[in-house]
Amino acid sequence: MPSGDALPWTRNDALVAVGAAVVDLIGFTLTSQLDLGYVPALGCVLLVVSALPLVARRRAPVLTLAAVLLLGLVLNLSVPVAQHFNATVVVALYTVVRSRGAAVAVPATLVAVTMPLVGQTSWPRPRLLDLMGNGSAGALVVIAAIVMNHWQRDIEANRRMLADRAVADERRRIARELHDIVAHHITTMQLMAGGARANLARDPEVAREALVTLEGSGRMALREMRQLLDVLRAGDEAEEEPTAPQPGVGDLERIVAESCRSGLPTALDVRGEERPLPPSVGLTVFRIVQEALTNTRKYAGTARASVRLTYGPDGVTVEVSDDGAGASARSGSGSGYGLVGMRERVVLHGGTLEAGPLDEGGFRVSARLPLTADGQLPRKTEEGALR
Repeated sequence: MPSGDALPWTRNDALVAVGAAVVDLIGFTLTSQLDLGYVPALGCVLLVVSALPLVARRRAPVLTLAAVLLLGLVLNLSVPVAQHFNATVVVALYTVVRSRGAAVAVPATLVAVTMPLVGQTSWPRPRLLDLMGNGSAGALVVIAAIVMNHWQRDIEANRRMLADRAVADERRRIARELHDIVAHHITTMQLMAGGARANLARDPEVAREALVTLEGSGRMALREMRQLLDVLRAGDEAEEEPTAPQPGVGDLERIVAESCRSGLPTALDVRGEERPLPPSVGLTVFRIVQEALTNTRKYAGTARASVRLTYGPDGVTVEVSDDGAGASARSGSGSGYGLVGMRERVVLHGGTLEAGPLDEGGFRVSARLPLTADGQLPRKTEEGALR
């Protein structure tokens, strides 16, 4: 079955065409019964055919309006009951005004107002009442289309503003968390430096071990500080940092247990050879699981969730999936601000994030964070943070 992108119409366009045809058939039937005492079958067929071009109104709005008006002209010339400004013309003109500028919309409106009068017994001098009726209907369609365009632009601007705010809030949160991590490493460095100085003369071996630890902690702190600077380049104002220790992969069992207690059965599966992760990576894994389970509880309804953490030779992968409903509420062009925050965290580490509904039902969030063989962040990630 072809995908929606391969067809010149969508399901909604087809429903609009059917709805317009039904409305026009009802009006034509009532008018025919009053004027003629019967309903011409040819008129019904032509009404249905004139609504068919509406399925392509988004791809070719001007051609659709032209086809509708021409078929309407055939209808007026074929049956004694003339159609004026019917629902099919309204939909076609509305689409043209919404999608085209004034240079196209103005002449299209004039043609749509006058052409349905061709074929009536009073043409070329149509009754003033008919002309005024069509003109009023055309003006209402144009006003409605203009108002809708302004409303849609306002909604889009508001959506972008909310998305930018979500990114800024997440960056501030990341900066606070990384600040705690870097502060921890600097404190460790200070203690190790003091220990090395105190034992330098009495026990050189102890001093050497302290200096090795100091070197590793300094290297780690440099990585974290570079990422912190990358976040702060967004221009966000600093806020007071939390004092609680930042969570990591060791806290996944706790958050899974909390998820189960909240009514969402959740299973944790850890694969591969476990090894220590950089604190910022562990924190990112924890936040992804936390946000994904929160979204599942909000949108999935009655469902079961699973969390899978996989240690690989060149990185770590975390996947959160569920079998519930409500996947469309979480997918949508990445408009979910929780997913925006997840992606922001993953990109800072040079990783990738995938999120979307599953074919068999449910939703899946999968993130991969690259690491070197010794469990550190790749050098290209560090360099990218400085650019």
